[in-house]
Amino acid sequence: MGAPAPAAREGRTVRIVAPWVRTRLRTAPGAAAAMAVLVVLTAYLAAAFPRSVDAYETNGLRHDIRTAVAAESVLEVSMRAPGPGVPQADREQALRGAWVAGAQRRITGSLPAPVLADEAGSAYGVRTSQPVEGTDAWLPAPDNLPPMLTLAAQAGLDRHSTLREGRLPRAEGAVTERTGEVEAAVTAATAKSLGIRVGSVVHVPGVDRDELGVRITGIVVPRDPTNSYWAVEPTLGSPALVTKPSRDLPPPRYWRASLLLAPDAAPALLGTTGEPQMYWRIAPDAGALTARDAPGLASRIASLENGPELTRLRAPTVVGPSAVVATGLDEIVAAHRSMRSAIAPVVTVAALGIGAVAAVVLVMAGSLLAVRRQAELALLRSRGGSLRAIGGRLLAETAVIAVPATAVGLLLAVLTVPEARLLPAVVAAGCAGLLACAALPVRAVVRHRRPRPHGGREDLVRARPSRRRTIAELTLLALAIGAVLALRRRGTGGSGGSGAVDDVDYLVSSAPILVGLIAALVLVRLYPLPLRFAGRPAGRLRGAVGFLSLARAGRAASSGALPLLALLIALTTAAFGGSVLAGIDGARERAAVLATGADARIGVVGSSPVLPDGLAAAVRGSAGVGEVTAIRVEYGVPLPSDAKGFRTALGVTMIGVEPKAYARLARQTGLGEFPADALKSVGGGGVRDGGSDAGRVLPAIASPAVAERLGDQPRDIQSAAGDFKVRVAEIRANTPGAPGGDYLLVNAADLTQRAPTTLLVTGGKLDGDALRRAVAGFGTGPGNGLTVKLRSDERKAFVNTPMQEGAERIYAAAIAAGAGYALLALLLSLSQTAPERLTLLARLRTMGLTRRQGRQLLGLEVLPQALLAAVGGAFVGWATIVLLAPGVDLVRLALTATSDVTLDGAPLQADPWSLVLPAVGVLALAAAVSVVQAWWAGRQGSINELRAGDSR
Repeated sequence: MGAPAPAAREGRTVRIVAPWVRTRLRTAPGAAAAMAVLVVLTAYLAAAFPRSVDAYETNGLRHDIRTAVAAESVLEVSMRAPGPGVPQADREQALRGAWVAGAQRRITGSLPAPVLADEAGSAYGVRTSQPVEGTDAWLPAPDNLPPMLTLAAQAGLDRHSTLREGRLPRAEGAVTERTGEVEAAVTAATAKSLGIRVGSVVHVPGVDRDELGVRITGIVVPRDPTNSYWAVEPTLGSPALVTKPSRDLPPPRYWRASLLLAPDAAPALLGTTGEPQMYWRIAPDAGALTARDAPGLASRIASLENGPELTRLRAPTVVGPSAVVATGLDEIVAAHRSMRSAIAPVVTVAALGIGAVAAVVLVMAGSLLAVRRQAELALLRSRGGSLRAIGGRLLAETAVIAVPATAVGLLLAVLTVPEARLLPAVVAAGCAGLLACAALPVRAVVRHRRPRPHGGREDLVRARPSRRRTIAELTLLALAIGAVLALRRRGTGGSGGSGAVDDVDYLVSSAPILVGLIAALVLVRLYPLPLRFAGRPAGRLRGAVGFLSLARAGRAASSGALPLLALLIALTTAAFGGSVLAGIDGARERAAVLATGADARIGVVGSSPVLPDGLAAAVRGSAGVGEVTAIRVEYGVPLPSDAKGFRTALGVTMIGVEPKAYARLARQTGLGEFPADALKSVGGGGVRDGGSDAGRVLPAIASPAVAERLGDQPRDIQSAAGDFKVRVAEIRANTPGAPGGDYLLVNAADLTQRAPTTLLVTGGKLDGDALRRAVAGFGTGPGNGLTVKLRSDERKAFVNTPMQEGAERIYAAAIAAGAGYALLALLLSLSQTAPERLTLLARLRTMGLTRRQGRQLLGLEVLPQALLAAVGGAFVGWATIVLLAPGVDLVRLALTATSDVTLDGAPLQADPWSLVLPAVGVLALAAAVSVVQAWWAGRQGSINELRAGDSR
């Protein structure tokens, strides 16, 4: 500690003290560097997790808004033009470009945070709220219906379009309600479809005046058709053929298009039948939003739609008292928050699992240092060192390593995961650094509270648990049981289920950790029993290796629960995470099958929905095709009236099949497997006396809703395939011909018209390109194109949203980090007893132990604990998944809210590879470490290991 010494020249006493921290770091630089690396890694993971969650939630919100349909994402403020009771000059002034532009500035300036406007995507102007008829005879009129036009005086046409021909429209002079002609532009697509040229004049009906003429002065091309300037109202950029509701078949169609007027020409719309309205379409600035803004954004949107913010907009100084706000942005935000509420608790399970493993490894590292320095600390204690002084010096020693390492880990997390909050990362990294600082001093102080006899044994076999340990284990058992029961009862979501930011039940999410903890404590208690039973017969064997290995395993320290706990939690987390990833992939595969009904689906689109002759044979000859099933699909078949006399509005899908082939397909795809005899033909081919036999009763397989509607009695069916009666023979939720929908399945042999309309193709190595080439030559008829829908393409279409991708990345990182920490836990456990093991080998070699026997001894010594961790980890992982599976649904992790495919559920199921591979890895690693130790011991001499007085 230092001793006083007189200073000869100065005549005073000084203390010569070697700095403790510097001395210790110089004595063991390797251990200090290893500890620093461990702390950097742990602090980085701890800080990166909250930042990663923030980042993917923020990117998810921005992605949802940017990819939503423009008509739903914009905030539209609209107001009808002033009525006839207002002076005409004021009515016209309210529609002029200057007033509308001023209102746009006032609206964007009054938007409450976090609602911000994207000026580049926003649009405003005046339009006819009702389409007006184009009365010119030269305009195309399919089915003798004239085109219906929208007249839009939308500002910013010069910024959002490129002039292809002519010039942009202008307002010559002061345009009024009585102006006879105005100028407009059309897009190239509109000009092509309606036969419009520069100079053409389109006339629309007037109100109390002559027709209004619209002279086309220019043809433009949208610069970005996906911009909300064009996309909110699709007919602005391209016309559309619209079907008019009618009982006629086919229903009549007419053109819908838009004419783009100059902003100052809007007053002329007052004289038309279009009921003009002013509008301001505010595109949200998604780049300025973060995930933390979602609750406030939802609240502000609700206030804008019907609340105090709407009252402010209706002020005469902003828009006017009749302003109306409409948007689908609130539904987008609600869907985002719903997905976040579904994903966050499942991700928290992985975070808590890897956090627990990291904490255990840090404690093990501190324990290893305390054990290695046990003699040193015992000497300090015997020389009068207080626990406070020893703990303080050890804390300073570890803080010099851990604090800078924590800062480095935090810095790396900030640099690698941008655009996230800093405070949660600082708190998480600080907790990791605090644990790293406290592990060694706390372990040393607890161990040296009382003087300990030198050389005492800590046999795991002879250890007897104390009352405190028993009470602690029972408390943890109660917590684990409560968490598992809560998770099974209400799922992984929080108790509120509101989608709030903190709507995560951490006790429930920690259930896998608690189950692993209890299993570790139980296994440690049961572990000595087989060693005792196996030790006696091993002692009667001729060789000494088996007995010595069991004796050595039994002499393992009673603190061996710590490495076992780390391994069990790591293996459980890996099994849970791997099963989650496998479940997501399986749910998407299932959704892809539901989208096609087979590996490929070939159908015909057009006026004659019948497959051409020879197509099925050509498809069978395509590369990779296994089996081709031809079916007849008829949509919209009306069901008979129910007991109340009502009929279904849209009808159901009727499918005519060949029972044996279709039953094989249903069995292969797992969609409504049924016995082929359930659709046994009634004979007659559906014809009687040259016509359709409506009295036949066909056995049918139906979806639950259709079966409930039809009942158990024969019911009349009228369809293009024939008229007949059906009786439901079987009920299945799904079928390959109409997956996910309501259907009626009958034998095609009993139909009057049985020509197939769809081919369902299966094949393990289906070549999509070859299949499309085989089909391409058969779809050349006018209006009769063939479509090829591949299951593999549908599977690729289920791309991850940023939230789903972020959650999967966290699970993958949790699995990798868990494997790494399990490796460290095993190495630390074996390193703690490495000196003693090497000394034993040296002593046994003096008694004639060969190198081969030495390797066997070391391998068999670590085998019981490694086998316990591997088998126990696999079993605990499986049990945890089975226990928690009823509360976990992976649908929101696998599919988006806008997906066309609906899954009833995607329950969590144990993935065999995720259970077996980590367990095998533990055994392999333990064997490899023992082999390396035996090799290293064989290369070293025995002099150092056999020093006199060495307690090892």
